[in-house]
Amino acid sequence: MKRILFTLMVVLFTITACAPATGQPIATNESPTPQTGDFIPGPADLNLLRGNVFLDSTELLTMESYPLQFALALKGSLSTPCHELRVAVSPPDSQNKIVVDVYSVADPNAICAQVLEPFEENFPLGSFPAGHYTLWVNDERVTEFDS
Repeated sequence: MKRILFTLMVVLFTITACAPATGQPIATNESPTPQTGDFIPGPADLNLLRGNVFLDSTELLTMESYPLQFALALKGSLSTPCHELRVAVSPPDSQNKIVVDVYSVADPNAICAQVLEPFEENFPLGSFPAGHYTLWVNDERVTEFDS
């Protein structure tokens, strides 16, 4: 009887120790995935000053899905920590050219340290009908791809 009770207590202790704590956030090293709306220009941007973005690298990511999903990996710097990233994507034109405009916006009355603010973001582009496309970011051809 003691042996069964002891075994039962060890099993319950092990299960309890391995279970996640309820109501406690689980810490990870991953940053939250940005929502597409976080970087899309909006009506409030009309009151903000448009600024430059200094792009170090741009890369087209292809997700293993059906239909194929694409994302644009952007790495660079904003003019100041007060600037916010904006990404405007035009639909493919008649030559299947996709134009992406990457820039920043900031409150013109904000007082901000004049230092570059690095960023690294993946911006989802979605899927495209079957065809051959060219991707342009800030007037520079990035790549060609098939969907």
